[in-house]
Amino acid sequence: MGRPVMPRTNSSTRQLPLHLPLEAAYLRDSLVVSDANRKAVEFLDDWPNWPGPVAILAGPVGCGKSHLAQIWASRADATIASLRSTHAASTEPDRPVVVEDVARGGFSEIALFHLINAVTSAKIHLLLTSRRWPGDWGITLPDLHSRMKLATLLEMGEPDDALLRGVMMKLFADRQLAVEPAVINYLMVRMERSLAAAQDLVAALDEISLADKRSVTVPLASQVLERLQNGND
Repeated sequence: MGRPVMPRTNSSTRQLPLHLPLEAAYLRDSLVVSDANRKAVEFLDDWPNWPGPVAILAGPVGCGKSHLAQIWASRADATIASLRSTHAASTEPDRPVVVEDVARGGFSEIALFHLINAVTSAKIHLLLTSRRWPGDWGITLPDLHSRMKLATLLEMGEPDDALLRGVMMKLFADRQLAVEPAVINYLMVRMERSLAAAQDLVAALDEISLADKRSVTVPLASQVLERLQNGND
């Protein structure tokens, strides 16, 4: 069966398609693996055989930290915690814990210190994600600084070509969009190199192709890129 297309009312008024939610692909089988994320993926896959109770995924925006953390959280049946106040992590955890984007906007060092002690005592695991390396978190609490030195640091860089291409192909396939390799090649050398940008691009292309009843081609890709760029200026 073909994709349902919303009808156009007339030549001057475009009816945008309904935004049907796409199921979040937080499954291990959905993960695209390349040299850019392979070490982190292999480490998370090796859970619960980690060398210590705390691991940190650190890397720039759009490198896939949150996706990996959500996949691990699903597998480990982890709870999501916050460190915004000293009481945020006061409850003794009984299952693994994920804290996302730790250093963004500040965090309670006391809460993190108590959380690390709690997971260590319970013999469970804590996964932290951050846009900055732990050395740049500005930690002043000596005991917390000592504990952070024992954490396993998994450094992630910007997506490489193999990862970005694989993610783009999967995003198009998830939306049942048939796209020629030339379109992906065109986007790869012009788009922002992040997984978030890939998601935005595919979503915009899907919306416009449905609304205008057009195939996803290089001219359409050029139009969408220009529109997104102008919108971010």
